[in-house]
Amino acid sequence: MRGAGLSMPSGRSSGVDKGMLAGLVTLGLVGIAVIYSATRQLLLNAGYNPHYYLERQVVWVTLGVIVMAVVSRIDYRRFEILTTALYIGSILALLGVFVLGSSQLGATRWYVFGPIQIQPSEFALLAVILAMSTYCGRRPEGLTRYDISRMLVMAGVPLALIIVQPDLGTAIVMLLVVGAIFVIAGVPPRFMALLGVLGSIGAVGAVYFGILHRYQILRLVSFLHQNSSNVQLQRLIYEVSNAKTAIGAGGVFGAGAFKGLQTTGGYVPEQRTDFIFTAIGEQFGLIGTITIVLLLSFVGYRIYAVARDAKEPMGRLMCVGIFVFFAFSCFENIGMTLGIMPVTGIPLPLLSYGGSSALVFFLCGGVVLSVSRRRTN
Repeated sequence: MRGAGLSMPSGRSSGVDKGMLAGLVTLGLVGIAVIYSATRQLLLNAGYNPHYYLERQVVWVTLGVIVMAVVSRIDYRRFEILTTALYIGSILALLGVFVLGSSQLGATRWYVFGPIQIQPSEFALLAVILAMSTYCGRRPEGLTRYDISRMLVMAGVPLALIIVQPDLGTAIVMLLVVGAIFVIAGVPPRFMALLGVLGSIGAVGAVYFGILHRYQILRLVSFLHQNSSNVQLQRLIYEVSNAKTAIGAGGVFGAGAFKGLQTTGGYVPEQRTDFIFTAIGEQFGLIGTITIVLLLSFVGYRIYAVARDAKEPMGRLMCVGIFVFFAFSCFENIGMTLGIMPVTGIPLPLLSYGGSSALVFFLCGGVVLSVSRRRTN
C-alpha cells in the first residue's frame, strides 16, 4: 500500500471482463434449473405448485443480473461516497432483525415480507468489504496503528451482531475476508499474529461465557466424529450422511434430471439451499459435479485476475475481499456436503435457492466488473 496512491487514471482496458460476466450469468441459470429439478417432484407430491421455487428464483436471478449490470457501469471509485451510508445501514439492519426479524430453528436472521425473506448479514458482509477497502484507499502512505484499530472496530461491530443472531457461517466468512484485506493492505505480520492470538482468546471466551452454545460447538466439530455412536452427534451428522449417500448414488453419469431417490424422496434436509450440491451429484453424477466445480473455479479465477490487475489499492482490496467471500463459500458448501467441513449454512454461490444470496453475489459481481472496466493498460 505504501506509496501506491489513489490516482485517477484516464486509460481503460478493452472493457468489462466478458468471461466473468458469462460465468456469473451461467451460474445463475444453472442454479434455476437445478433448484427446479430438486423441488418439482416434492412439491407435486405435497399438492403444491411445482413451479413455486422456480418462479421465485427466476425473479431473484433476473433482478440480480439487472443490479449487476447497473453496478458494473458505475465507476467503483464513486462507491467511496456511499460506503459510510451503506455501512451504517447494514448495522441498523442487523440491529433491527432482533426487533422486527423472524426466528427459525433457534436463529433470528431474517426479515420476512410475505413470501420474501431478506437476510441482512450477507449484505453486511459486502458493506464491510466496501467500507474497509475505501478506508485503506484513502491512506496510500500506509496504515498506522490507529488505522488498524479503527478497522478492527469497523469489522468487529457487525461481526458481533452476526454471531449473536447466531449466524456462525457468515461470521467465519467475515473473519477470513477481514484477514485477507488486512494482509493485502500491508498490515505487518506481527500485528496479524497478535490478532490471531486475540481471536483465539475471544473464541475461548465465547465458549466459556456461553455466547456460543453447546449445540453450536457440536455442530462445528461433528464432521470430525462421523462414526461416533453418540446419539446427539449422530443427529447432527444426519444431514451429512444423507448428503454423501445422494452424491454417491449419482455415480458417473447421474440418475438424470428430476430423478434420484434421495432427491425426489426429500431425504436430504434443506436440499434446495444448503445442500443443493447433492441434487447436482445425484442427478448429474461425477460429470455434473466436476462441471460445476470447474465453472465455480473459472469465476473465482476471473475475480482473482481482476484483483491482480487492478491499478489502485481500493479496487484491488474490493476484489480480494469478494474473492475470499466467493471462494470460501464454494469450498465450505461443497466441503460440508462431502463431510470434510462443518455444516454452517453457507449457500453455494448463485446455485442455492435464496433471494438474499443471489442478490449479494450478483452485487459482488457488479463491483468486480466495475473494477475490470477501469483497469489501465
